[in-house]
Amino acid sequence: MSMRTGFPRLLVPEMLDTLVEDDPRAIHSRKDLRRINRIMGAAGILLHALISMPTAPRRIIEFGAGDGSLMLRLAKRLSLRWTDVHLVLLDRQNIVEHQTLNDFARIGWSVEIMQADINEWAASGAAQHFDIAIANLFIHHFDVRQIARLFGALSACTDMFVACEPRRERLPLLASHLVGLIGANEVTRKDAVLSVQAGFCESELSSLWPSSIPNWNLVERRAGLFSHLFIARRQTP
Repeated sequence: MSMRTGFPRLLVPEMLDTLVEDDPRAIHSRKDLRRINRIMGAAGILLHALISMPTAPRRIIEFGAGDGSLMLRLAKRLSLRWTDVHLVLLDRQNIVEHQTLNDFARIGWSVEIMQADINEWAASGAAQHFDIAIANLFIHHFDVRQIARLFGALSACTDMFVACEPRRERLPLLASHLVGLIGANEVTRKDAVLSVQAGFCESELSSLWPSSIPNWNLVERRAGLFSHLFIARRQTP
């Protein structure tokens, strides 16, 4: 059987989502995730997608932003061409450190911390407009109805959405069983497998974007060895 063969999606709550933010296991797991992001090349994948934006954005939102470290890496590389950006970091927990906020300020980006549940955000109608919305290893936490609801809100309030998610294939699944080799704790070892099982392949995310709304260009493809990339970009008349 090919290592690229997909398998049915299985959505099971991940252990990290059940832990309080200051639980030592959660703190260790978040450090694991930063290492995993580097191994997966998330920053490079997202950067390549973002620089295709034809005009510099003024407002960006990141879903499931965590400690903001991934977005800071992107911002440092984009700040020479994207100036005076207002960034919203949305997460259920506020774990962004003051030093991270200072680093954003140093490159001229203002940051707003939004502590909220994404389902509540989507249900509120997402009244604010954002030039770009970003999600990394986040969308796979939700079922198809929740994703469709989020996509409906995004199609009304943003001009570009980029998501980098686990690729639901045999090779990423094999790799997920080996994260203990990089020192991952029991939380990450369990969650890594669940993440891949809940990931995406083929055009699953494109099928959930609202088809009734015209003028959207959708791109969905494999990215690197382990990731699945989805880009929705509003087409200008």
